[in-house]
Amino acid sequence: MSGIIGTRAASARRRDSQVGESVFVRMLLIVMALGFLGIFLVAPLVTVFASAFSQGLGPYWAALAQDETLDAIELTLLTAGISVPLNVVFGIAAAWLVTKYDFWGKSVLITVVDLPFSVSPVISGLIFVLLFGAHGWFGPWLSERDIKIIFAVPGIVMATTFVTFPLVARELIAVMHAQGNDEEEAALTLGAGGLSILLRITLPKVRWGLLYGVILCNARAMGEFGAVSVVSGHVRGLTNTLPLQVEILYNEYNFVGAFAVASLLASLALLTLLVKKIAEWSVSNRQAKRDALRSAEARPLAASAELEGVRP
Repeated sequence: MSGIIGTRAASARRRDSQVGESVFVRMLLIVMALGFLGIFLVAPLVTVFASAFSQGLGPYWAALAQDETLDAIELTLLTAGISVPLNVVFGIAAAWLVTKYDFWGKSVLITVVDLPFSVSPVISGLIFVLLFGAHGWFGPWLSERDIKIIFAVPGIVMATTFVTFPLVARELIAVMHAQGNDEEEAALTLGAGGLSILLRITLPKVRWGLLYGVILCNARAMGEFGAVSVVSGHVRGLTNTLPLQVEILYNEYNFVGAFAVASLLASLALLTLLVKKIAEWSVSNRQAKRDALRSAEARPLAASAELEGVRP
């Protein structure tokens, strides 16, 4: 008996020492993570808002009320309002195709979806200039018909759509893979059509993943700088989005105006994170309720099985 007690005490001491080490490592990692976030995230945000309000509310609102800034806000909202729905349509189609069908070239399609992640946004904008610019492949044909894409709104929308289109698709592909195809196959055997399956079964199952992808896509569309900077031409009041307006104001040494516009973008980013967390909380809450309901439904079955002398 004493040997057993001694063995248990030794194992308890080993567990305590392991726990102590793991707690130390855990605290060290937490401190490193918080320090990194404080230096590279919190400090820049505080600097942006402090610089924006350094001269009070009057200059801050005056900077946001400038005609060029209002035009930049309008163009940013227009670009996001066009590119995000296009990416939603493409993302749903690509995710449906990748997860529900097996076909030759499937890996190539997945690679193409990930392509904007591996290409610099500046290179993406340059590609559109080489395609649709005055001396590009389609430039002469567009010039003959007086169609302007580069240094105009269509080029900005195209560049933004290209840079952001993997966000919705990749999110839906992951969610649809996790959901499986059982319900779709059951509906198909009962005679449901493809569109009906998509609208009534697939999309309701992945609606939170779709919302998450839309949030990320919208945030990237509003904050895109590299590709838009190449194709916009920096025409004041016409082709400047909010990130480009920040650059122009800063280069003109209008620091309050630059940081005021930057604070607006930062506020949009924080709002995006808030909506994302609300969506994640809603998903986890619904999953917890679903698991609790399944557990409650399983208890009477287990109890009746025990009464009958059968193991559940």
